[in-house]
Amino acid sequence: MRNYWSLLPAVLVAVVLILVYAVPTLINPQWTSSIMALFRTAPLPVDASEAETRRAAGILGPQQIRSRRMLAVALVAGALVLVGINISFNREAVGCYKAARAFGAIDGPDAKDPCVDMIFGTFIGDGRGSSSDKPHQPVQNYQLVKGKKPKYLKWIQNAPKYDDADLLIGTGIACAGDLRIEEQEDKILVYVDVDTPCPAESNASITAFKLKKPLGDRKLVTVGDKPMTEINPDMDSWFTVLKKLATGG
Repeated sequence: MRNYWSLLPAVLVAVVLILVYAVPTLINPQWTSSIMALFRTAPLPVDASEAETRRAAGILGPQQIRSRRMLAVALVAGALVLVGINISFNREAVGCYKAARAFGAIDGPDAKDPCVDMIFGTFIGDGRGSSSDKPHQPVQNYQLVKGKKPKYLKWIQNAPKYDDADLLIGTGIACAGDLRIEEQEDKILVYVDVDTPCPAESNASITAFKLKKPLGDRKLVTVGDKPMTEINPDMDSWFTVLKKLATGG
């Protein structure tokens, strides 16, 4: 997976440099102006006016003080945006990676950009269709779309809409078109209509399924009426990401 935290040292260096200037300027712009005046190398003309002398000494007027503070506020806001963008990219990438792995994807080249290549909504097939008489392949996991809707869906390609899905079923792309979901009175039967095991893949294709009636106490089962496992992968909250950043966890 692409490690957006690798950009963080450069971001932190930029933030520290910004804060070294911005914080004293917010408190008292005259401090930074006077310090910068110490490094003046151009000689002051003998016949310099009072305004030129004050400027050379770094003495600020009311309008200049106000302008310096506005600049400092803009720089601090820019520093926060830099950190926020880095955290946001990491949060999205990790969330998509966790979801793809939960639905059976293995590590591979697609993990470099998981929200783009590793997990996506199924392009062909919706879980409906006739079934053959040949042996079927089981499907292990499912996710319910209810209450707290999974946020990673906002970042993947061809993402299903929340209102169009009660269940999310993940398979590799090779088997996505053969996924079958049968809604019965006492259970929901999920399987892949192929007679050979689906190959391990470095991506997961997510099929959204809208139930005709509420799930209720019906169980989700696969081949041989074996119970499926409910999973709840999602993106970490901002608080969790900030906590990991602060503690190194």
